[in-house]
Amino acid sequence: MTSEARQRRMADRVKVIVAETLEKRIKDPRLGFVTVTDVRVTPDIREASVFYTVYGDDEARQSTAAALESAKGVLRSEVGKQTGVKFTPTLEFILDAIPETAAHLEDLLKLAAEADAAVHEQAASATYAGDADPYRHPELVDTGDDPVATGGG
Repeated sequence: MTSEARQRRMADRVKVIVAETLEKRIKDPRLGFVTVTDVRVTPDIREASVFYTVYGDDEARQSTAAALESAKGVLRSEVGKQTGVKFTPTLEFILDAIPETAAHLEDLLKLAAEADAAVHEQAASATYAGDADPYRHPELVDTGDDPVATGGG
């Protein structure tokens, strides 16, 4: 097994190699505007999962996935040449869900802000259900000079 630091370095290196190769060598017209977001390598450095995003609609995502599948051999051989490891890792391309998750979180935050504003607006015009001051106050008895508090109640 390899150390976590080596695993991390290998993942970073694979990310750079795949991104550069996609930009410079792969001329597939199905390939859309691809961004390699992350790479995770198994502890034995035999398999690499490449996460990517595609700018565009579902059709662009599907055509890009097909282009990446067909270019997998070229990309893997380039990773092998540039890393010089004994066993070149197999590449698996996974569409990253970051944009969809971010959009979903933005929608949830917007709903929470609207609900918070509605509660704040309602609280601003609210009145107390009982007295404005619900606490008991001792009655003051006037004995002349000094008012003395008695335990009224």
